[in-house]
Amino acid sequence: MILLAPMEGLLDHILRDVLTRVGGVDRCVSEFIRVTDQLLPNRVFTRIVPELKNGGRTAAGVPVHPQLLGSDVNCLAENAARLAELQPEGIDLNFGCPAKCVNRHRGGAVLLDEPELIHDIVAAVRRAVPAQVMVSAKMRLGYMDDSRTLDVARAIHAAGGQEIVVHARTKADGYKPPAYWERIAAVREAVPITVIANGEIWTVEHAELARQRSGCEHLMLGRGMVADPGLALRVAGQRNQPVPWAELLPLMQGFFTQVRATVAPRHQGGRLKQWLHYLKRAYPEAEAAYAELRTVNDANELARRLWGGCLPAVPEAAASIAA
Repeated sequence: MILLAPMEGLLDHILRDVLTRVGGVDRCVSEFIRVTDQLLPNRVFTRIVPELKNGGRTAAGVPVHPQLLGSDVNCLAENAARLAELQPEGIDLNFGCPAKCVNRHRGGAVLLDEPELIHDIVAAVRRAVPAQVMVSAKMRLGYMDDSRTLDVARAIHAAGGQEIVVHARTKADGYKPPAYWERIAAVREAVPITVIANGEIWTVEHAELARQRSGCEHLMLGRGMVADPGLALRVAGQRNQPVPWAELLPLMQGFFTQVRATVAPRHQGGRLKQWLHYLKRAYPEAEAAYAELRTVNDANELARRLWGGCLPAVPEAAASIAA
């Protein structure tokens, strides 16, 4: 399997739609849905994961597992039960977010120092949702160090978690290279459930190294897929060359059309330039476009310069999901 990672502030339902249209992705995990001290209404779930209104799948038919973040055991279980009523194929739990604002409120990676609490969260969510709904977790190697990596993985498994994605860095490592894929191998050996390697996979060569060093067959791609939308196809052996820029431009056009339909005007240009910034890694054309458009904020002017005119209508399936 190749999974598409959750990336807060970047890889939302619009970019999921575009990247899964390219192909090669078997499943997506959504950005986190923060759970604090209340039962959330369905509109919160469907705002972050509008695919829930389309059978839990992107317009290309790829399943999306919503992700919950928090530390209140009972509240997470209650929200998972309500979320399960919308019939996703699975629910993921976030034990990996390194953001200070999240960790300060006892969410994400800070919980990696509390494997007993992680066990209780996973067990409560597992009890709260129907058996056919997968319960999985995403974790890092640890918070400030990796001394409790195996304790956390065993806690997730013992509580009924069916799958673990391991980002091969601690919270202290942040997103600085390298990723320590070899340290995932001990997790894979410690638990008899599916373990998926994640972190710093930008190329096909990185994917092969991650598989070799972690011993994991399955991978989760994040920033590498944003920078190179054809990466999953090449990792899966379904394509030999990157998606040509000429083929990528219409996909970007569809992306920006959806952005303009759903994002506040002051943020629309920023979303397009954010993606162009990542695409610079793989496309000289993106680097040139970013240099030209860096100071342009007007959406119409951005569209004129990149595509020579107005934007097309939002693809029907994608529009129905976003509505």
